[in-house]
Amino acid sequence: MLLTQPRSLYAAFDRFPTCKGASNHIARFAPCLFDYAGSGLLYVLGDTTLPVQQREGHVEILRFSLSFENFLERATAYGAYLERVLDHAASGLAIAHFRDPWSGVPLLARPHDYATVYEVNALPSIELLHAYPGIAPRTLEKIRATELYCLDRCDAIVTPSHTTRGLLESLGVAGAKISVVPNGAELIEPAARPTDAPEKYLIYFGALQTWQGIDTMLRAFALLADMDDLHLVICGSLLSRDARRSERFATRLGLDDRIVWRWELSAEALAPWIVNAEISLAPLRECARNVTQGCAPLKILESMAAGVAVIASDLAPVRELIRDGIEGRLIAPDRPAELARAIRILMAYPERRRMMGERGRERIAEEFTWSHSLQRLRDVYQRIDPTQTAKIAAHVDAIFNASSV
Repeated sequence: MLLTQPRSLYAAFDRFPTCKGASNHIARFAPCLFDYAGSGLLYVLGDTTLPVQQREGHVEILRFSLSFENFLERATAYGAYLERVLDHAASGLAIAHFRDPWSGVPLLARPHDYATVYEVNALPSIELLHAYPGIAPRTLEKIRATELYCLDRCDAIVTPSHTTRGLLESLGVAGAKISVVPNGAELIEPAARPTDAPEKYLIYFGALQTWQGIDTMLRAFALLADMDDLHLVICGSLLSRDARRSERFATRLGLDDRIVWRWELSAEALAPWIVNAEISLAPLRECARNVTQGCAPLKILESMAAGVAVIASDLAPVRELIRDGIEGRLIAPDRPAELARAIRILMAYPERRRMMGERGRERIAEEFTWSHSLQRLRDVYQRIDPTQTAKIAAHVDAIFNASSV
């Protein structure tokens, strides 16, 4: 099954690669783990367009590509296949890093010598209710029990926001076990305006799920009909059912001739759209998914990295990334009129927008580059790595024996 015996494993119930934020995150964290350990296995979701198995240097990629209509059936099958993978790989592992309970249970349930890291970006017991409103409460209870099992049995937890850390502590997780490793961004340099870009535009980029507040943004933009030279560019990471719904809603609002839609752009293709925007928008909804669970939107960090002023919802996890009036504006969520007013004011003061963009770029360079984040992650690996623990124990024994003589 496996071409080599990996020293580390990164498991994620996410399709990789894609243009989504989760994929960008995996593309940073997984290589950090593999470089630390010396070799690695990346176990992720795939589809018919991606190879099931491939080798890239010291890393092997294995994709679970079977399709199921039911989300939980696919998650269960994904976990069962990981159990088979571990029958071949577990004996050589030093560290296993996982992003979800479907990966965590197979890794934690078997007797093992490897250290385990649970990367909590989202909890399915909260997240799935927004994606599948009809999901049964009893099903959510079972999922929460699985999450608690993983939180209890893992050796360390990393999470991108202090809001999420607070939620985990409220569930009984010891604070000493949790490390906040923020998302990061690389500075985006100035680039020529895309040839098909409007002269003056706002930008939203990323996923278009309901919790992103797309409806609020579209309603706000409809209130700016008098600013007929201003366009809205929406760069969606995936042409999904939610995306189609947003397109239909924009049509009902009469916005078709003022919105530019782009889909699944690579990071290189997206960057010129971001850096030439007047303002970047992150109108997150006030819901459990964002407020209780927490979030750390890459779109905010990447906009700041491009030197673009941001208008975002005033939520606790967002305040960890952007300061109102400094890198941008924070406004009450779910209020189209307030969002429209903030856009109108910032558009009237280009120098203020420019200063906010410069300050945002400076803050990324000082606090939120991927280098900052990955160093924190390496510190976690160093702390729990069983091979490092053995070395330290041997060193202490040597010192003690020498002193005894």
